[in-house]
Amino acid sequence: MSPRVVTAGETMALLRSEGLGSLAHAHELTLGIGGAESNLAIGLARAGLDVTWVSRVGADPLGERVLREIRSEGVQVRAAIDDAAPTGLMIKARPTSMTTTVQYYRAGSAASRLSPADLPDALLEAADLLHVGGVTTLLSPEAAATVEDAVRRARAAGTTVSFDVNHRPSLAPPGGVRDLYTRLAAEADLVFGGLEELALIAPEDADPQDAEALLHAVADLDRRPGREIVAKLGAEGAMSLVDGVLTRHDGFAVPVVDTVGAGDAFVAGYLAARLTGGDAQARLLRGNAHGAMLCMSPGDWESAPRPADLDRFLRPDADPVHR
Repeated sequence: MSPRVVTAGETMALLRSEGLGSLAHAHELTLGIGGAESNLAIGLARAGLDVTWVSRVGADPLGERVLREIRSEGVQVRAAIDDAAPTGLMIKARPTSMTTTVQYYRAGSAASRLSPADLPDALLEAADLLHVGGVTTLLSPEAAATVEDAVRRARAAGTTVSFDVNHRPSLAPPGGVRDLYTRLAAEADLVFGGLEELALIAPEDADPQDAEALLHAVADLDRRPGREIVAKLGAEGAMSLVDGVLTRHDGFAVPVVDTVGAGDAFVAGYLAARLTGGDAQARLLRGNAHGAMLCMSPGDWESAPRPADLDRFLRPDADPVHR
């Protein structure tokens, strides 16, 4: 059996403008789907892992689209259809070749009504790993409580817990997120974040540009053996701290088309390597490769690699034309 992963979070319908320029002048939008946890689930499924995605969608055509797309990628779907709330919506545009804007329409969405009943004990107990992200906790107080409850129950069952800070400032409540994120990071066996995200759960006087210090600060939240703290450094690669040992892997230089979803792809690659026995260096290498490949085409998940794609990417002498 492949290692089993459970993840929970919102996937939205995604409208993406074609070409460059403001939405105020766009004439065409392409319809797709996007969401951090389903991006990760698809990345893991393409890597050959058994993964279940848990969520809620509205009883509407956009919810039907979300469920069909995720199922078609080999992900096991456990999503309630909520006839009292709509499927969330995300609109993405590229005003210039160097910038991307993302607007959310997800207040009161079906996924904001996630509850502990959507993640039964049997599902968490059967999993090897539960992955959650900070963005889900920002959907509503009920969703935040559901994430914390799932983490608590997973730990009680002996299931490994992975937490990606994955902060969305536009969704953050007025009171901030430090306390919530810190509790989740302390409970998690694996913690992922960019430098600014890790700074949210480190002491407030921590230098947000000092990756090594941030890794140690987050590790200090709970010093139980085996915890892994991982800093996503973008084009510069990534760094991890595992049982006091620092490991770094440089990023890959690639032509960038769209960076949205690259962080989710990195986590998928890292977890795929970890769940199949890769060491610290192999985990970072695979995470960086997945993230780089995601940046090379538009879409939040569409270019997530399968093993053959990854093999070609990692062989610089490979023929770019696949015959």
